Amino acid sequence: MASFRERWNIKSNWQAFVIIVVFAITGSTSAYLSKPFLELFGITRESISGWIYYPLYIILIFPIYQVLLVSFGFIFGQFTFFWAFEKKMLKSMGLGFLFPDKKNPE
Repeated sequence: MASFRERWNIKSNWQAFVIIVVFAITGSTSAYLSKPFLELFGITRESISGWIYYPLYIILIFPIYQVLLVSFGFIFGQFTFFWAFEKKMLKSMGLGFLFPDKKNPE
């Protein structure tokens, strides 16, 4: 647990617990909310092939997860941690242009 706390710069076991809870709630909620979003556009398992439905479902989970992660982080008082985590994750996925470096304006 100490290496986990040190790696993520977590101050206490309570903060680590809250962060793990936020990750769990966010993952479950994003998967749960993706189905109604697909249905909103008329996409259901019965209306199209599973080969199309499930990749769309998984792709849709990603943006919902990103928004919920920061939102639940805010609700649980860990916005700073999750905002930094979000930026680091998106930069590692090649989406760093969404967060331009303010130190080096060109």
